[in-house]
This record gives sequence, C-alpha cells and structure tokens, in this order.
Amino acid sequence: MRIGDVVKTAGAEGKEKHVPFIEVGKGKGEAAADVVHVVVGKEVPHPNTVEHHIAWVSLYGVKQDGQIINLGRTDFAPAYTSPNVRFQVPVDQFKAFCAVSYCNVHGVWENCLEL
Repeated sequence: MRIGDVVKTAGAEGKEKHVPFIEVGKGKGEAAADVVHVVVGKEVPHPNTVEHHIAWVSLYGVKQDGQIINLGRTDFAPAYTSPNVRFQVPVDQFKAFCAVSYCNVHGVWENCLEL
C-alpha cells in the first residue's frame, strides 16, 4: 500500500467539505507580505464537532527545481476553531502549493495549486 492509495482528492465524495481550497494573495497593511490562504469547506462548511471535525491542515511548497518544502501545519481544536489558515511565504520562490487536510471521520484530503 502507498500513502497515495488513502489520500482523497476533489474526485472523491464529500469534496465540498473536505478538499483544502488554496488561494494566493497579499496581506493587508503597510508591511503586506505574500499570503497563501487555505480553507477547508469554503463552499459548504465542514462540521466542527468533537465527533466530526478537521483536525489539521499542512501546506507544502514546490520549488522551481521540484524540491518540496514543508511550509507549516496548523492543528485545530474540535468545536472551537475553523479550518481556515493563512501562511506568510515568499510566493515567488515556488511554482506550486499543495495543502493536505485531515478529517477525523473521512481521512486525508489533498489539493494543489500551480502558479
């Protein structure tokens, strides 16, 4: 078995609530930096209960030479937080970003955005 055999993508059932949505932009204010925003359940909110919730989101950057960099991970408490996170990163150093999320009921989900 490979990890790819258990990771789900947008083609799987429940994609509206589980696939991490990625968007790239600028932060606000004078010192606005590049921001990668990742949210799970952008169109259809994911449940956020102790019994069913998104436990974490990780973000990876793919550099021009194909090297993959782990840019960070955020863990979420059930019932008190929302799977919505912003990472400040030098966007121009990457050709793609991939986000991975974990639902405690439905498993691991991924999505990538090529720039």
